[in-house]
Amino acid sequence: MGYATFARYYDSLIAGVSYGERADYLFSIFGRLGHQPGLTLDLACGTGSLTLELARRGVDVVGLDASADMLTLAQQKLSAAGYSVLLLNQRMEELELCGPVDTVVSSLDSVNHLETQQQVSETFRRVSACLNPGGCFVFDANTVYKHREILGSHTFVYDLGSLFCVWQNAFEAKTNRVAVSLDFFERFGSAYERSSERFYERAYDSKTLCSLLERAGLHVAGVWADQSFLPPSDKTDRMVIAAVK
Repeated sequence: MGYATFARYYDSLIAGVSYGERADYLFSIFGRLGHQPGLTLDLACGTGSLTLELARRGVDVVGLDASADMLTLAQQKLSAAGYSVLLLNQRMEELELCGPVDTVVSSLDSVNHLETQQQVSETFRRVSACLNPGGCFVFDANTVYKHREILGSHTFVYDLGSLFCVWQNAFEAKTNRVAVSLDFFERFGSAYERSSERFYERAYDSKTLCSLLERAGLHVAGVWADQSFLPPSDKTDRMVIAAVK
């Protein structure tokens, strides 16, 4: 799971995401649960945008990601902003820390990159094992509705000036899995250089995710539509789940 090509263009593709708002929303969840973040793990931190926002808010944060390329960009981003943050190169389902943490967060459908229910279960087990008693785990996930109706077997085209991206999906109804094919065309003068990335994302329903959390020793404290405290509807595209140990 390298995501080497994807890492180079990731921030450009999600430029519309406000990580400041996402960090504020996390803090509103912590407040709702009466939880103090303490030492926090940003699980599957990617290029470190949320990690940076948490650091800016005074959180003692550690970042972890399976992609060394993503972590390289995260290190550059954090250092440029004047923050020294420990970054770990691990897969979510292989999570192993030197000591416990108080909080684990994971944003922007990282859980969907776990292709099997067994991988999700193992990730939750390891998150539970690394949390202090009273610790909190908050993550979001794309819904089955999003995979079926929005991502589907559709093609999206992004024209970002010097970067042109063709995003092609192939939806597998039996597993709620989407095969993602990305073709990037980056302009250099009058020519374009092509590079590609392929990966899968799988959607899990809230009942399955909550059951796996409880099995891992985590009590589900809330399930909401993203950026709200409303229950997910049948057309919610991203849900947020909070669990405590």
